[in-house]
Amino acid sequence: MMISGHLGVNFAGHLTVSGVDTVDIAKEYGTPLYVMDEQTIRENLRSLKEAIDRSCKNGGRVAFASKACSFKEMYRIVASEGCGTDVVSCGEMYTAMQAGMPLDRVYFHGNNKTDADLRYALENGVGRIVVDNFDELRALEAVAAELGKTAAILMRVTPGIDAHTHSFIRTGQIDSKFGFTLETGEVYEAVETALSLPHIDLKGLHCHVASQIFDEEPMIHAAEVMVGVMVEIKNRFGRALSELNLGGGFGIAYTDEDHPKPAHEYMELVGNAVTKTAENNDFPTPFVIVEPGRSIVAAAGLTLYTVGGVKRIPNVRTYVSVDGGMTDNPRYALYQAAYTAVLPEKAAAEPTETVTISGHCCESGDLLQENVPLPAVKRGDLLAFLTTGAYNYSMSSNYNRYPKPAVVMVNDGETRVVVRRETFEDVARNDI
Repeated sequence: MMISGHLGVNFAGHLTVSGVDTVDIAKEYGTPLYVMDEQTIRENLRSLKEAIDRSCKNGGRVAFASKACSFKEMYRIVASEGCGTDVVSCGEMYTAMQAGMPLDRVYFHGNNKTDADLRYALENGVGRIVVDNFDELRALEAVAAELGKTAAILMRVTPGIDAHTHSFIRTGQIDSKFGFTLETGEVYEAVETALSLPHIDLKGLHCHVASQIFDEEPMIHAAEVMVGVMVEIKNRFGRALSELNLGGGFGIAYTDEDHPKPAHEYMELVGNAVTKTAENNDFPTPFVIVEPGRSIVAAAGLTLYTVGGVKRIPNVRTYVSVDGGMTDNPRYALYQAAYTAVLPEKAAAEPTETVTISGHCCESGDLLQENVPLPAVKRGDLLAFLTTGAYNYSMSSNYNRYPKPAVVMVNDGETRVVVRRETFEDVARNDI
């Protein structure tokens, strides 16, 4: 049942995070509560960084995907490991800057960047702007000219690769809102345009096939295709681009039924494909950037709840309601995301019933998981969802005016608050 190595069960039968009793954590900080293990985050960053160094002839960079989990302490951890970050909004960029993330390691994404967004990025010296479409390319030229700056860019390419994930999280196929399409030749038209603009410096290409990929073949194929595009650009325009950003998407285990490779193993296969394809085409091996998010933080996190009502409908269903819900984890409501749930005070006990875990929102669709096997559960029990470090805090909301939970970091047996629990005053702060 334990999805990650930092989770365990102590002598009292309680769930632990790196040896710290989650029952004690809940007593000290309250619920609902996000809990994250710092060493797991650091180990995941390091293993990917080492895989890039081993497999990519000219090196590369891990750029943490902000959208997975964005708060100041996360950026401090990422920066201290020598890594960068990708951001998709000026809010994420601002948070990274406030945490001391060097801006030359920041990659700015988004399919609809406004002129104000582009100006903010250039004024603050963002490392790379990942250009998504012709309108943005022309707007960026105009803003850069106005500021007297040159914008260093990567061009996002949709390489036409379907990674067979949920349709909501596929981004590499031809029918996508993201990027310049390869199949139609739009990519080469965009490159020609970029090379003609005086305030644009085209550094390289970007692609992102999908998220939560278990099969390495789509990522290897994407790497080969993208190096091939770089070779073709050199042949057509005489420009050897030096950077290749392959996005993220490494799959992780949410339940015992998931069996992905460790992300660093995927990375080594992909890095070897880049190096080999470049060498086979007599092309300078590019500097490789990857943008993992989920694979860095998901397993490092869990969410603690307190059970409220238990409603048993004979021969139909048992509802177990908790003091959180779609406000702190909307992923089940959005696309039926699977999770593993345990009772922290009975972590070693065998399940005796199958339940549906429901949230506290006034919304019939506010479910966190269905068909969950648990030991006998009652009002006041703690309940934990594992592997919630990605896309939980970052997608949380104040629906029904619920304050957002705190985030507590565990490290070396100690706990510390890295995001304070919101108050009712925080929720109403901007009201007039």
